Amino acid sequence: MPTKNDDLGHKAYVFRIYPSSEQKVLLAKTFGCVRWVYNHWLDIRKTAYADRKESVSYNKCSQQLTDIKKSEKYSFLKEVDSIALQQALRHLDEAFQSFFSSQGKGYPRYKATVSQQ
Repeated sequence: MPTKNDDLGHKAYVFRIYPSSEQKVLLAKTFGCVRWVYNHWLDIRKTAYADRKESVSYNKCSQQLTDIKKSEKYSFLKEVDSIALQQALRHLDEAFQSFFSSQGKGYPRYKATVSQQ
């Protein structure tokens, strides 16, 4: 006898992409910069709280990101899509919000480099 879920007709699709050499480089740069942004602002937020008991908001992190992208030291951040970098800050903010909520999953952790296959 069919259940209600059987009538919904859900399907799943699996896709595989084959990026060109240029696209592989851009993807690697993007993932590296996203990881760097997440880890950098995680460190800033941890330090601000440990040293000054100060909470750093998403808006402040976003403004700091905009400011440091203008410096020559961090010019590599201009090579990738800015939306990906902003999303990394959003993910970090969501991780902190989840930590402080009643169903927290633990303190946010640093993102590690993924080994190549």
